[in-house]
Amino acid sequence: MKKLVLIFTLMASYSAWAQGDIDAGKLKAATCVACHGNDGNAIIGQYPKLAGQHADYLVKQLADYKLAVTSSGAQGRSNAIMAGMAAALSATDMADLGAYFSSLPISGNTTPENVIAIAEPLYRFGDSDRGIAACISCHGPRGNGTSLSGFPKISGQNAQYIQLQLQAFRFSARNNDLNAMMRSAAVKLNDNEIEALSAYVGGLH
Repeated sequence: MKKLVLIFTLMASYSAWAQGDIDAGKLKAATCVACHGNDGNAIIGQYPKLAGQHADYLVKQLADYKLAVTSSGAQGRSNAIMAGMAAALSATDMADLGAYFSSLPISGNTTPENVIAIAEPLYRFGDSDRGIAACISCHGPRGNGTSLSGFPKISGQNAQYIQLQLQAFRFSARNNDLNAMMRSAAVKLNDNEIEALSAYVGGLH
C-alpha cells in the first residue's frame, strides 16, 4: 500500500512539473541565452536547440544534471557547464523552463545529400546483423520522438551536438538513457555512421 501511495505521489508531482508556466520560464531562461540562443535555437553547433523539445524531456535532463551534482556523478547526467546551471534549480524552475522552451518554434535545418546512403537505412531499419535497432522505432519517421515515452525530438537538431551525444553514449560518458538503449546502439556504430546520422536527422521534419 505504501508503495502505491508513493507511486501516485510521484506521478502527481511529475504532472505538476510537466505543466510549467511559460511566462515564468521565459524570465528564468535569461541565463540560458549565451549557449542556447535568444529563442532556444543554439547557433553554436556543440550546444543543443531547446526550442520545440518536449517539455517532459527537458525537465528530465535538468533533473539529471542536478542529480549528477548531488550524487558526485554516480547518477544522472554529468556536464561541467550544466552542473552549475542546474544545481540551484527547483522542480518548479525546471517545469517552467521546459514549458517555455517547448513552446518555441525550432529553426529550420536540412539533410545533406551525401549522408543519406549511410544514414537512412540505419535510421529506418537499423542493422539486424549487428543488433542495432532502427532509430525510427523510438524517434519516429519525422524525428519527433514521443513525450510520454521520454524519447526526444531530434529533427532539426544541430548535427555537431547529436554527434557529441552519440559519441558520449558510445563510450558511456553519458548514461542517463532509458534501459541503456542509446548506449547499446551507439557502441555498435562506427565514426562514419555517427557522423552521417548526426547530419541526417536535421532535415527529418
